[in-house]
Amino acid sequence: MTELVTGDAVVLGLRPAKLPSRALALAIDLAVVGAAFVLVSIGLAMATATLDDAALAAISVAAFLLVLVGGPIAVETLSHGRSPGKLACGLRVVRDDGGPIRFRHALVRGAMGVIEILLTFGVVACIASLVSARGRRLGDVFAGTLVVRERVPARRAVAVPPPPPWLVGRFGGLDLSAVPDGLWLAIRQYLTRMHQLDAQVGLSMAERLAGELAAQTGVPVPEGVQAGAYLAAVVNERQARDARRVFVAARDGAAQGRAGQVGSGAVEGRAIASPPVGSVPSAGGTAAGAPAVPAVQKGGAAPAATGFAPPA
Repeated sequence: MTELVTGDAVVLGLRPAKLPSRALALAIDLAVVGAAFVLVSIGLAMATATLDDAALAAISVAAFLLVLVGGPIAVETLSHGRSPGKLACGLRVVRDDGGPIRFRHALVRGAMGVIEILLTFGVVACIASLVSARGRRLGDVFAGTLVVRERVPARRAVAVPPPPPWLVGRFGGLDLSAVPDGLWLAIRQYLTRMHQLDAQVGLSMAERLAGELAAQTGVPVPEGVQAGAYLAAVVNERQARDARRVFVAARDGAAQGRAGQVGSGAVEGRAIASPPVGSVPSAGGTAAGAPAVPAVQKGGAAPAATGFAPPA
């Protein structure tokens, strides 16, 4: 089994990295560290040109330890296991339980890396990674860490198994508003992975989750109902309620949209109604209360804007 399993027998979605991807990430890290070491060495050589050989040797050793050993340790600690090479290859260093690493984990990995990577040109690290079932080198073994893949192919979501038919709709009166999201997530993870667990471990987890769910709803688990079936039935009831809520919201939104379209059409119809016969609005619009201009009679001349009519 290549996936991580916690102390509660919960399978984590983390995949250990294999030797090729780790070697590529290590090559990128060494290139970055080597370039930094060359730049630091050039700067120190220019700044310490007047010192004697003993001082130059001490400074060189200090620069080696600072850049080639302290640099990777600081980067892994601050980035929580993501060095430049691992970030480029989609890898990350985590603890055995899947949590982020701390300074002591990075320190042990860096100290062992000097021996199995720098001093032996990576031979010891390659052999240890090939022998280990999860591809761990000696630094990972002593530090209690593991290099995993963060970018993995997307897998289709696993559906929650349905409850027995005789339990469907039986818990329609339960008040599920007080159940926290964390408990729902734990129940869903158990239901989707219960076939991967040991029988006794799965039974104890189901009974514990059923007890917590019953405490949140205020209704005990019915007698004669298995804990796993009870959890599946309650989750099915919650999904049914969510589906009904979404359907009602969509229906109400569509009804409001139709009502808004009808109302806007009525307003537009009143706005473009034709003016009364016998009145001609002015070019700029007739103000409220202004007298209408008389319509032009057949065979007559239209009055001028000044009210003076020319002779016939």
